[in-house]
Amino acid sequence: MAVIKISPDQIKRKKRSGPKGHAVDLTALEQVNALLAGESRQRDLLIEHLHKIQDEYQHISSKHLVALAHEMNLSPAEVFEVASFYHHFDVVKEGQTPPPALTVRVCESVSCEMAGAHPLIDALENGLSDQVRVQKVPCVGRCQHAPVAVVGQNPIHQATAETVTAAVENNEIKDSMTDYISMEAYQADGGYQTLKKVLEGKMSTESIMKKMEDSGLRGLGGAGFPAGRKWRIVNSFASPRMMAVNIDEGEPGTFKDRHYLEQDPHRFLEGMMIAALTVGCEAIYVYLRDEYAGCREALTKEIANFQNNPPSAIYKMPPIYLRRGAGAYICGEESAMVESIEGKRGMPRLRPPFLAEVGLFGRPTLEHNMESVYWVRDIVEKGPEWFSSHGRNERKGLRSFSISGRVNKPGVHLAPAGITMRELIEEYCGGMQDDHEFYGYFPGGASGGMLPESMADIPMDFDTLNQYGCFIGSAAVIVFSNQDSAKQLALNAMKFFEEESCGQCTPCRVGTAKAATLMEKGEWNTELLEELASVMVDASICGLGQAAPNPMRCVIKYFPDELK
Repeated sequence: MAVIKISPDQIKRKKRSGPKGHAVDLTALEQVNALLAGESRQRDLLIEHLHKIQDEYQHISSKHLVALAHEMNLSPAEVFEVASFYHHFDVVKEGQTPPPALTVRVCESVSCEMAGAHPLIDALENGLSDQVRVQKVPCVGRCQHAPVAVVGQNPIHQATAETVTAAVENNEIKDSMTDYISMEAYQADGGYQTLKKVLEGKMSTESIMKKMEDSGLRGLGGAGFPAGRKWRIVNSFASPRMMAVNIDEGEPGTFKDRHYLEQDPHRFLEGMMIAALTVGCEAIYVYLRDEYAGCREALTKEIANFQNNPPSAIYKMPPIYLRRGAGAYICGEESAMVESIEGKRGMPRLRPPFLAEVGLFGRPTLEHNMESVYWVRDIVEKGPEWFSSHGRNERKGLRSFSISGRVNKPGVHLAPAGITMRELIEEYCGGMQDDHEFYGYFPGGASGGMLPESMADIPMDFDTLNQYGCFIGSAAVIVFSNQDSAKQLALNAMKFFEEESCGQCTPCRVGTAKAATLMEKGEWNTELLEELASVMVDASICGLGQAAPNPMRCVIKYFPDELK
């Protein structure tokens, strides 16, 4: 048989216009281009751009996903894995029906469950039209107003079926934040004067760093690492350095960061800028949880106002970038937050190296909780003694307690470090609600464990609760009464962790699900649950899996009567 030779020039190859197997829909491409307008297509803006599509269409279709991937020069698989990781993105595949245009999210975390979230959910599911989607969701950061429903982006406090239905019918779907101290009012009261001194070199970085170290301020996001020491560590690494501020407070029971932002955003901005300048950070990234839509609108406005009207023109300040979370509790963990800022799935990193050395975009990074920098201005102005002079029971400093549950005055209460739970209830919370007897409390949110009323005289601060299998964390306190079940509340917490596990660690991913199943049974197999807890604690790489068993273990140890 004769062999026919074909030269390469005779072969016509069709050039692909996009990734293999994914044709780009031109209409979808035009729509994505219109949404992105002249904005950058850089990789770390992926989540920001996904939000634009979600906001515009109330879902992300496969066509829009492929079009966005094409625009950003990413594979559709990469965009899909990011979009599908976060709860607030509704990815709709070909052939699937998009969700209704309006979603009502009802929180079913610990405080809201105690306040009647599940009957509210049932009433809404039966009472609202098919054109409205009702979703059960984890904590939305408004625990003092339980139960809470969010209509679109509009939070409804002490929600009832009637108030939620009225908001739906009136199309009240936006959140706004207007009653806060403006930049003008802040400056009139002496605000930004300390930052001006820093910018003009009237205060040395060494003196500021020393004040922070002497104050004893520890990270108020939960970890409790000494702030001044962190500044010095990050400063020891070669520039360029970055700063990342975490306002993704997703711990059930926590809402203090939102509270301070809604009151005095410029105090936060000034403290943040002082920290960045002292450590020598070249850029600042602020990561704000998506549930705080009003805060996002206000911060966007006030950051621009601040940058356009700097306290001093002598020194160029580092730029501030506001990044939007997308409904993932795990991004409260510092390395997961950094991954999310970079436009990736929020999966915790293995450490070492730590963020102080290799953090955001591979640079040494100063990571702080919002409240940690909120106090910087006062410490620098008034001296470290001002902060350390507060405290009880041989503890030093102030703590912002987010208190919810069965008390008369829930909310954020600024109290001395080392105060006891009993003192908090009596002195700050107006006592227990009528017909409710103090039975127990979560000292540090869902992950901080549970303690009975008989242990309400322990000083509450970093490290004081460790020996009891608990911790204060972000000082998110949930008080429950004799009308509640510690066993049921522990189950609520475990289901939360099951839902929010990023899935990276098998002991966490499988362990939380298995534990929830075992805890739903009438009789707990305590030996098996303890074995499961030990594996989760020992083999999970981040605090979610390590702390998830705490409430369950505390029920076994401190509430044994409920297991009989």
